[in-house]
Amino acid sequence: MGRMGIVVSDLVLSFMWIWAGVLVNILVHGVLGFSRKDTTGDIVRYLFSVISMFVFAFLQKLTKGGLYNPLTALASGVSGGFGSFIFSVVVRIPVEVIGSILAVKHIIHVFPEIGKGPKLNVAIHHGALTEGILTFFIVMLSLGLTRKIPGSFFMKTWIGSIAKLTLHVLGADLTGGCMNPAAVMGWAYARGEHITKEHLLVYWLGPVKATLLAVWFFNVVFKPLTEEQQEKPKAKSE
Repeated sequence: MGRMGIVVSDLVLSFMWIWAGVLVNILVHGVLGFSRKDTTGDIVRYLFSVISMFVFAFLQKLTKGGLYNPLTALASGVSGGFGSFIFSVVVRIPVEVIGSILAVKHIIHVFPEIGKGPKLNVAIHHGALTEGILTFFIVMLSLGLTRKIPGSFFMKTWIGSIAKLTLHVLGADLTGGCMNPAAVMGWAYARGEHITKEHLLVYWLGPVKATLLAVWFFNVVFKPLTEEQQEKPKAKSE
């Protein structure tokens, strides 16, 4: 798939990702009737969230690299060289943001009573640190699953989904545990809060810096280990 196909995939997946989260909530709390304060309802919602992540992992594989999270695109761009970095920053990330904004507008049109997205419940710097820490760990895990850990599609997706869900739960009461600036941007844009200091620092600057740090740390710590492992068989053969 060429770059145009990747861009279209990013747009569609970003749109679908926002809708998927809303539909899960409607299904659990609206159709099935679970209370938002009910522990059983939370467990059911988490189950559907994991299923949703499996579906999107399959769609990413089907589209050969389509993404819905700017942080994933940024990590991929930084790891892929200067050309890939520019393409990610200038094209892919803006397209993912546009897809999220269009999705939220569509959702509000169809379900006017729907919620307003994640909310910051702590101080700005505390929120930025929280999103940054969550992002750092999920990017590190994603890089490890992609590059270093052998295994089936199912096992990698299962590990990644459970990790994302766990980190989301840990940060839910503080920042929403989003780890996806585009998704937050869609709701913030609908509220007219997309250029506020709170939004930019907590949901963009913190996660972006954490992503860059995670990629750098991963390459510094794990790349030399891989190179040593590759050199040992050569030495033995000589």
